[in-house]
Amino acid sequence: MNSKEEEDNSKSADRFLRLLQESKKGRFKLYIGLAAGVGKTYRMLQEARELQAHGVDVLIGYVETHGRAGTEAQLEGLPVMKRKSIFYKGRMLEELDLQAVLQRRPEVVIVDELAHTNVPGSVNEKRWQDVEQLIQAGISVISAVNIQHIESLNYQIEKITGVEVSERVPDKVVKAADDIVNIDLTIEELLDRLKEGKIYDKVKVEAALKNFFQKENLLQLRELALREVSNHLMQRIDLEVAMASRKNLDKLVACINTNEKAAKEIIRKASRMADRFRAKWYVVYVQTEQENTDTVGLAKQRHLINNLQLATQLGGQIIRLKGRHVAQEILQVAQDKQATLLICGVTGRKSFSDWFKISQTRRIIRAVSDAGIDLDIFLVSV
Repeated sequence: MNSKEEEDNSKSADRFLRLLQESKKGRFKLYIGLAAGVGKTYRMLQEARELQAHGVDVLIGYVETHGRAGTEAQLEGLPVMKRKSIFYKGRMLEELDLQAVLQRRPEVVIVDELAHTNVPGSVNEKRWQDVEQLIQAGISVISAVNIQHIESLNYQIEKITGVEVSERVPDKVVKAADDIVNIDLTIEELLDRLKEGKIYDKVKVEAALKNFFQKENLLQLRELALREVSNHLMQRIDLEVAMASRKNLDKLVACINTNEKAAKEIIRKASRMADRFRAKWYVVYVQTEQENTDTVGLAKQRHLINNLQLATQLGGQIIRLKGRHVAQEILQVAQDKQATLLICGVTGRKSFSDWFKISQTRRIIRAVSDAGIDLDIFLVSV
């Protein structure tokens, strides 16, 4: 490591130390990377050592070194919490011992792999829920996640890599971070690490290069990671400016139906736009006479419920209505909520017959135009 990197690491640790000293409330720092192997765990352990040198009571709650010698060397001299063993399906598995950490009450705990799904029988289903519980108890947490695990980016990740990531972290968890750091690495450096066997066993390298670790995939993931951290910083600046000037923030209205993927993409897009503009946002579903429980299949009803739950998880408010004229119902909601942006879906497929077909979107545009109100419309390609 060169002197510039050491200086940056020290500044990062100092910044988090100041946060710890400002409040007794648990603080949350998150390292984000474009993929496995960029050095997130290594940097977390480096920071733990820096904080320990400043007299902070640091505990390693759970880290995965993946057998990397450099990462394992960083553990030397740091207190490590013994993992909890859980017997599941004939195997003994290890997890973060949440209760033991809560009883130990360190000032800062390192908890790796934020998106991890806990073994059944654990206190919480997801590790990010463990982290939330620790913070609520007044314990500060440093954690890490790869960009593909962020919920609202799931559709973009699937388009880039062709893989739908199952382990995801809600955006609210990322937004709650007091400090976010992007662990950046050039694509060439990352691929060199992969080929040298520093990320996966060498027998897995060829398959990784043909799939997730294709250069074009990594370039797009790197851009997403850089943008995510930049957006987080800009949101904090925007919020401070907004609070200082006491200005009214924008409100967004997103329109969905029972089409699973289209609705999911619109919700995620709305969530990210609302985050960017610090806006309150709503998700509207209008049930027509043709979409009652007798005519709509159970699968579509289940997709609708799941998407409404997703919207709630991402911070949106749900509005469910019944009506014959969808466009007019949506326009009324936009007016009642004094929205400044309406988000709709559009597709070019001629066979598409659901709510998002082009003619329906045109009806909404026409209704807005006829009403003569100041309302922008954003079209999401679905």
